[in-house]
Amino acid sequence: MAEGTLTNYIRRIVAKAEPYIPQVPKPKKKIPLQTKLLWCGACVVIYMVMGQTPLYGATTPEFDFLAFARVIFASQQGSLVELGIGPIVTAGLLMQLLRGSDILKFDFKKPEERGIFQTATKLLTYIVILVEGGVYGIAVYGGNISDPTVMGVLIAQLIGASIIVMFMDELIQKGWGLGSGISLFICAGVAQQILWSLFSPMPAGDGGVVGVLPYVVQSAIHDATTGMGTLADTVFRSNQLPSIFGLCLTVSMLLILVYTQGMKVEIPIVSTKYRGFAATYPIKLMYVSNIPVILASALTANAVFIGQMFWANFNPKNANPFLNILGTFDPTSPSSPIGGIIYYITPPRGLDLVALDPMRAVLYVLFMIGIVMVFGKLWVELGGLSSKKAAQNLLDADVVIPGFRRSNKPVEALLNRYIPSVTILGSVILGLIAGVSDVLGVFGSGIGILLMVDILINYYNQLVREQVEVVMPRLGAWLGR
Repeated sequence: MAEGTLTNYIRRIVAKAEPYIPQVPKPKKKIPLQTKLLWCGACVVIYMVMGQTPLYGATTPEFDFLAFARVIFASQQGSLVELGIGPIVTAGLLMQLLRGSDILKFDFKKPEERGIFQTATKLLTYIVILVEGGVYGIAVYGGNISDPTVMGVLIAQLIGASIIVMFMDELIQKGWGLGSGISLFICAGVAQQILWSLFSPMPAGDGGVVGVLPYVVQSAIHDATTGMGTLADTVFRSNQLPSIFGLCLTVSMLLILVYTQGMKVEIPIVSTKYRGFAATYPIKLMYVSNIPVILASALTANAVFIGQMFWANFNPKNANPFLNILGTFDPTSPSSPIGGIIYYITPPRGLDLVALDPMRAVLYVLFMIGIVMVFGKLWVELGGLSSKKAAQNLLDADVVIPGFRRSNKPVEALLNRYIPSVTILGSVILGLIAGVSDVLGVFGSGIGILLMVDILINYYNQLVREQVEVVMPRLGAWLGR
């Protein structure tokens, strides 16, 4: 099917379906910042409550099949947000890839074109929700549910909760809130994990509590009372439990991420629409954002899942030498690989596991760097971030670079000096941070803190833009393009 034909076909489908699709209406007037923050807070509270509400009729499965994606999808196993924002992210990423690769052609300078694209994305999200809810419910929980009515109710819960999440995301994006619900829910999930690691009073396997701060107080009281204990017992903990070392590492990684996010090359630009207005076009060191790390994590987890399936069905005793190359697992703990390729592409989380096999830790970090580089280059090309696309976006935004003709070629040549380099360098840094963070056991996981820092920086920029719009409405509107 030709590109234009596919785009026109989607336009016709959207035109017929749009009157029947429930929509969150846009606010009729400008919403004050305080009101936006209240809407955001309400949506986060609802989402967190849903994350603590168990699915009716569900029995927690032996393995968590979405363990790799819990941070990315802001989901909780066995709860109403079992699927989290997964369907929304999947549909949105697919539509963005189709548009970035020019398979779908929409002119976002025209509001009606942008509206058609958004409605098509929403239609696709509905389809993904129905498919994922049905397939996941049957595949994960179907083995423990014999009553078809209970099974139907469980699938309905998964689908209904995902639709509610979609509407909360739409409500925030339509202007009632600030930013996007997806970002808010991811950030809240990672923050929850970090706070749990810091303050949890629940008992742990080493005789202390889970939270590192109450554990330090507990250890200090115990040492003062008995005169026993060492500094190492407090700084380092086994079994991947939160420790002072993990806290220091988390703070260090957060500082490194904030610093690298601020590194950029600034190219001067002037607006052809607002006479006399000059600004800069920033090309960040982290130009590729966090999408390559997300894709790399998803690929790795799917490889582990496929390896588990092959092992369980064809090699449960680790007796097949060919399948052993793919991966071997401990029969008493099938979620943990003990050999093969899969063993080296999964992180040994914690210093105790790293000490047992340092080579595995090194190979995992190198693997993460390599795979993130590959996905980084692909994302720049398919996600509409290439020099050619960036040059076209600048011209479409009615800005020019002083000293360059208002033409794609010279602007593209200038951007080519920077974008390919920052793509590679940024991907290497992201892969290194994600790999080292996972190996050494930062709070919230490596991908989690990467996402959280990026989201918080974006929210800071949005808050600045909101303040600019209050003082200089026309300038604020131009910055928000």
